[in-house]
Amino acid sequence: MKLDADLMALQEVRDLLNRAHEAQQGMATFSQAETDAVVEAMAHAAEEHAAELAEMAVEETGFGRVADKILKNRFAATNVLASIRPMKTAGVIRDDPAARVVEIAVPMGVVAGIIPSTNPTSTTIYKALIAVKARNAIVFSPHPAAARCIRRTAELLHEAAVKQGAPEGIIGCIAHSSLTTTDELMHHRLTSVILATGGHGLVKAAYSSGKPAYGVGPGNVPAFVERTADPEQAVQRILAGTCFDNGTVCASEQAVVVDRPLDEAVRAAFRRRQAHFCTADDARKLAALMVDGGKINPAVVGRSAAAIAAQAGLEVPADTTALIVELSRVGPEEPLSMEKLSPVLAYYTVDGWEEGCEKCMEILAFGGVGHTLVIHSADRDVIMKFALEKPAFRILANTSGTHGAIGLSTALTPSLTLGCGTWGNNITTDNITATHLINVKRLAYETEPVEFPLPGDATAAKPEPPAVAAPPANESVAAAGPLAQSPPGGSVPAATVPAVDRETIRELVREALQAYGPGLQSAVEPAEDKELNIREIPDFVTVSDVQEASAEGQRIAVTSQTRITPLARELGDKLKIFILND
Repeated sequence: MKLDADLMALQEVRDLLNRAHEAQQGMATFSQAETDAVVEAMAHAAEEHAAELAEMAVEETGFGRVADKILKNRFAATNVLASIRPMKTAGVIRDDPAARVVEIAVPMGVVAGIIPSTNPTSTTIYKALIAVKARNAIVFSPHPAAARCIRRTAELLHEAAVKQGAPEGIIGCIAHSSLTTTDELMHHRLTSVILATGGHGLVKAAYSSGKPAYGVGPGNVPAFVERTADPEQAVQRILAGTCFDNGTVCASEQAVVVDRPLDEAVRAAFRRRQAHFCTADDARKLAALMVDGGKINPAVVGRSAAAIAAQAGLEVPADTTALIVELSRVGPEEPLSMEKLSPVLAYYTVDGWEEGCEKCMEILAFGGVGHTLVIHSADRDVIMKFALEKPAFRILANTSGTHGAIGLSTALTPSLTLGCGTWGNNITTDNITATHLINVKRLAYETEPVEFPLPGDATAAKPEPPAVAAPPANESVAAAGPLAQSPPGGSVPAATVPAVDRETIRELVREALQAYGPGLQSAVEPAEDKELNIREIPDFVTVSDVQEASAEGQRIAVTSQTRITPLARELGDKLKIFILND
């Protein structure tokens, strides 16, 4: 009997999730040291096989360049590891004695890792490291065009993790990936959270799955060259970004916006670096090839400038670094003003930073809002205006867009999943890392005592009076009273108050008690006035103490240092129970 291929694929997803769920239950018991040892082993394996995986990715997908993919693999294995290494993701991760709050890390469970074809192996390494660092399991859904290299990466990481003591099944990868299997992975009851990297449709599906999801938007990144910039450095950095791995990183520069005084210098700098400025006819041919129905043609994604030119029928030198198309507008009428994921740049000339600002905002609005903007300038005030006002959550100054956004040339969190915030319909603006994959539970001790009023107590509705001899408002939490300091059932230390002469204290106590009427004032009598059955409570008085004293026919001796809860004071007033004993 021949089994249906789709049913077999769905069963594979369910089997992987069951194994991952079981493995994660074991991983959840790991200490921080045990977890870190597993992650270190995984990163070491990824670095050791960085070249092999890069070659596989280029061979299978045709995207990018081997040397750049090696660098991306090593970035994921070393820079990401260095970033997450000191993170606390197991047990108590924060303890605030002043607030009396303890935070405890709890893994989310099984992560669904959706991997694109543009950055297949590096994204797999990165997602596996941050998932396992948070003591989660992860199951990958590879893009069908990169399934072999992604599966090989997952196998290497799984082998290293298990060898270091991680449970079998902690990392899994779908062998026969499709839209159906990806949908099953995202919707399955054992999936806890989704890490989605891919096109708009995939990210939207992840957010619509009913599961918590981290998805990211496109990055139509503009680079503004302001008149105070160094044109040579600016052009060098722009080309470093847009040409890196043939533009497959979502933060790579897609457009250059040049302040008019630097126009000629910038053009000359591009030409010296073998960038080709297209004629009007070249631009029409290029647009016809690259954009179809408002979408980028997959045949040009991640290809070199020379390869794209050849497809479009343009004659350019073999060592051409980038194709540059001069445009005046942004939007559907100018197809090459969109994100192109290749070393093809739109080029705009503006007059002044204000006009440059408007043009950059137009570019971001056309498919890149919330992602990344680059500015090259020596004017800090202009840079700050861009940082404060532009609709992007990564504003990069005087660096490459690609390398700056992922945290390679900047101190941003090293990551290959870059949030675009609510502007880009994302849940976060962060560079996603291991701390996004833990739940945090909080243990909180009482800091403000609360008494439950006695049933039928007519005085319960009265305003709560301050405690007798309450400490000054600027006293520390440690002096705020025994109830705030002591654990349930613990002993209550005596409060510490400044030394004051006895007569002064008596007068202060009488004045304080007078505010609550003659009943309480008359109830507090000097102990020496008459022979009484006295119940000594030197430090702290509660309602229970008053009730017990009343039942036994006792009075309660208090001093200027005695703490009395508001309800105990009310009941003591009613029963005339207190005696001042200084």
